[in-house]
Amino acid sequence: MERPLILDLVRVTEAAALAAAHYMGCGDNEAADRAAVEAMRVAMSRLDLHGVIVIGEGERDEAPMLFIGEVVGGGGPLEVDIAVDPLEGTNLVAKGLPNAISVLAVTERGGLLHAPDIYMDKLIVGPTCAGKVDIRRPAEENLAAMADAFARSVTDLTITILDRPRHADLIARVRAAGARIKLISDGDVSAAIAAAVRGTGIHAVMGIGGAPEGVLAASAMRCLGGEMQGRFWFRNDAERERVRAMGVAEPDRVFTTTDLVPGESVVFVATGITDGDLFRGVRFFGGGARTHSLVMTRQTGEIRFVDGIHLTDRSRVGAIQL
Repeated sequence: MERPLILDLVRVTEAAALAAAHYMGCGDNEAADRAAVEAMRVAMSRLDLHGVIVIGEGERDEAPMLFIGEVVGGGGPLEVDIAVDPLEGTNLVAKGLPNAISVLAVTERGGLLHAPDIYMDKLIVGPTCAGKVDIRRPAEENLAAMADAFARSVTDLTITILDRPRHADLIARVRAAGARIKLISDGDVSAAIAAAVRGTGIHAVMGIGGAPEGVLAASAMRCLGGEMQGRFWFRNDAERERVRAMGVAEPDRVFTTTDLVPGESVVFVATGITDGDLFRGVRFFGGGARTHSLVMTRQTGEIRFVDGIHLTDRSRVGAIQL
């Protein structure tokens, strides 16, 4: 993709983040999510491409916009598939908690697995541990393999896990093995990025979360050199049939990073909404706002943080502060 278009993709997540940030701490999940979705959709309409949403806000009958299968963009010769989460962490924004982001991934047509909104068991690690873990092994064996890769003790590892009752056994086993745990209420895409970036203190993400978020996380791993393994976690036969209906012939197998995101041209973009491990949240000031974004491209290996200033009333703007 051309560099100007990549910058336009950053503007898409910035728009969603700015809209959602107005609702931080207001206790209204739906309003924050609706604002982010509407802002992202408007920003996408200005893109010089022909895109199809393959990971979105729901299916056609369940979501008014950015639904799976929706065509977006202003037209143009470039045809792409798009995965979006305008607001990852609606509860985080509503309660003013850390690590809410707006995120999207873009690939050539056919470059993203079509995953319905069901659960997926995930194991996500950074480049140091890529190729050294296996989701089919017990958690204790994977922790030992990670410790060996980092040349340190299991007690030096920190694992991010969603704080859910379904993870009681996993949490007990990780603790018994000696590793530290960071429990999060939401936001496993943000957690996945943190696991693949040195200096965050996070070494892996384990456990069951949303399958759409799994595809977004895998997009980030394609750009960062990390690894994600996932397997659908079905609650009933109807969910298994939904996956088959979306073109997945073997729904019970383990999916690798490239199974989830087979595309060669992958662009991943995220903008912070609330402060977190990697991102500063939106900061409003008189006459404008400031955003902090991450954009990564698999083909070129570029990873950039983008500090954006958005002026809405120049007459009220004084000196810009760091």
